[in-house]
Amino acid sequence: MTRFFGRTAFAAVSAIGIAFAPAVAKAEEFINVLTGGTSGVYYPLGVALGKIYGDNIAGARTQVQATKASVENLNLLQAGRGEIGFSLGDSVQMGWEGNKEAGFPGKLDKLRGIAAIYPNYIQIVASQESGVKTLADLKGKSLSVGAPKSGTELNARAILKAAGMSYDDMGKTEYLPFAESVELIKNRQLDATLQSAGMGVASIRDLATSVKINVVAVPKAEVEKIGAPYVPAVIPAGTYEGQTADVETAAVGNFLITHEGVSEETAYQMTKLLFENLPALTAAHAAAKAIDVKKAIDAMPVPLHPGAERYYKEVGVLK
Repeated sequence: MTRFFGRTAFAAVSAIGIAFAPAVAKAEEFINVLTGGTSGVYYPLGVALGKIYGDNIAGARTQVQATKASVENLNLLQAGRGEIGFSLGDSVQMGWEGNKEAGFPGKLDKLRGIAAIYPNYIQIVASQESGVKTLADLKGKSLSVGAPKSGTELNARAILKAAGMSYDDMGKTEYLPFAESVELIKNRQLDATLQSAGMGVASIRDLATSVKINVVAVPKAEVEKIGAPYVPAVIPAGTYEGQTADVETAAVGNFLITHEGVSEETAYQMTKLLFENLPALTAAHAAAKAIDVKKAIDAMPVPLHPGAERYYKEVGVLK
């Protein structure tokens, strides 16, 4: 009798364990943070965000994935291969519209917004040796514009078009990540690089300490030709070594984006923890100083995720 009861009890406990196994598995949350190249701004911020989520979301396992940034991140989110990703606002807008020329196979209708974060600055930098001082001087020169159909490359097309130019006017167009572009300039194999990133991006800081540079202006009039989401901005004097004057340029907002398959609670926690841990993000990169909850839904190109919406109502950003 005792032996029978023991076996029966064991079977019952096992059955309970099996019954609860799916719930335990479901409780473990996997969060893949989609960033950009390791020499840009998205990556260090993504690493910091991954740690914040891993430390504070119960049962969460996080991974930080280096990518080609905006366009790739949005396509991965649409496919459910990431839970949160960084992207430029114009890329988000084109993804939502399904702009095939920009690298989107169709309308990315599963995208949902988490937050507007900080602006990217279009930073065109040339070696002084190249003689490139203005946009017009780029004609006949070699220019790197970022990975094909990346957010940076889409910015490059827009800027050149506003200036009445295209890649056909270049002596050579390279499609390279930030760090590789810098190495080619150092080795006199490239004249200039266009990088869309937070102010003080590591790759350009590195370049400026190795060779004398010119920071090429994007005049306000050209920026206004493009229109929203581009706005006139300034790269302050002293941002990079040897940069002695303010330089006009364009800025475009960055966003954190998720998708509709992420649970409301997870999206809520991802949004809440973002704003509760700004010092840690600023320590990872100074660009995070511009993150402001009061501006978090400004110009959001896609619908907010219900979890993010819940947070913004909680803090009074949304009524």
